[in-house]
Amino acid sequence: MLLQRATWPDVRDYLEHSQGIVIPIGSTEQHGPTGMIGTDAICPETIAVGMAEAGILVAPTLSIGMAQHHLAFPGSITLRPSTLMAVVRDVVGSLASQGFTHFYFLNGHGGNIATVQSAFAEIWAEASLNGRASSLKLKLANWFTGQRIVALSRELFGEAEGSHATPSEISLTWHAYPDSMRNEPLTPKRAPNGPIRDASDYRRQFPDGRIGSEPDLASPAHGKRLYQAGLADALADYQAFLTDH
Repeated sequence: MLLQRATWPDVRDYLEHSQGIVIPIGSTEQHGPTGMIGTDAICPETIAVGMAEAGILVAPTLSIGMAQHHLAFPGSITLRPSTLMAVVRDVVGSLASQGFTHFYFLNGHGGNIATVQSAFAEIWAEASLNGRASSLKLKLANWFTGQRIVALSRELFGEAEGSHATPSEISLTWHAYPDSMRNEPLTPKRAPNGPIRDASDYRRQFPDGRIGSEPDLASPAHGKRLYQAGLADALADYQAFLTDH
């Protein structure tokens, strides 16, 4: 069930049998010449829709995240760490006030991890500092690190996967939106690797936006397999999470 397509009585009835909710979270940032700017939000959202079809309540995607290092590429948008932490805290607080206890953030962007985990720490610290136990269970799960996804990405792409604008994530977005496929020459074929600092440094070192990847290996057919693997990973992990009391 998708929260935005439900009515409040639908959610009331859902809470009678489950207090868990999935919250997709991603980013709005460049993904090389052939990847959509919304890739990091589209990927977890696509998998989360499959979870909704399995009867799990799925919240609207938090589609803007930590992307300051991409700002030298037009179209990228970032939040400050403090802003994203406040968003996460307010989303959790809103739903917790209605009876939700298990919050499963399905993440599509590595740059969100530290900030979201810090938001969780703030939520738990607030309870502790007020002398009460928190009933809230909070988890950040990265769709791209699931056991099935990692194995399949290795099988399909090997070292050509890279770390940004990867063929895995672009394949998954093309499975979801096949009309958005792009085929443009990429030079060099495999992008270089290396550390990044600020936005200017990123653009200087990786002028087309890719890091270590060969996204021309992407395809909707690969994306379908990755979707199935990612959904299986997420469903199994979510069910295990619900048993945490």
